[in-house]
Amino acid sequence: MPTAATVHEIALALPDVQTKPCYGTQAYYVRRRLFARMLEDDDLVVIKADPDRREVLTSAQPEKFFVTDHYRNHPMMIVRLSSVDRSELQELLQEAREYALG
Repeated sequence: MPTAATVHEIALALPDVQTKPCYGTQAYYVRRRLFARMLEDDDLVVIKADPDRREVLTSAQPEKFFVTDHYRNHPMMIVRLSSVDRSELQELLQEAREYALG
């Protein structure tokens, strides 16, 4: 099961990624653009997501992917780490980084 340490390892292995705190938790940036950040619950990471892809994932697998009211109007999606495997997390973080670069 992926953990916050797994997110850190995968994110920092991606090109041009830097890390710094954001709202008191670890966050990941590509060229100064936020693409992922840990939430207070270490089982949750919020990532950038194309709105269409977010809709598909949150509708099909709400136990893994969801959106709170706070992120409803932003291109972000919450991922439950205990519900994904490492390869899925890696794919999601790569997509989030690419989406952040726009």
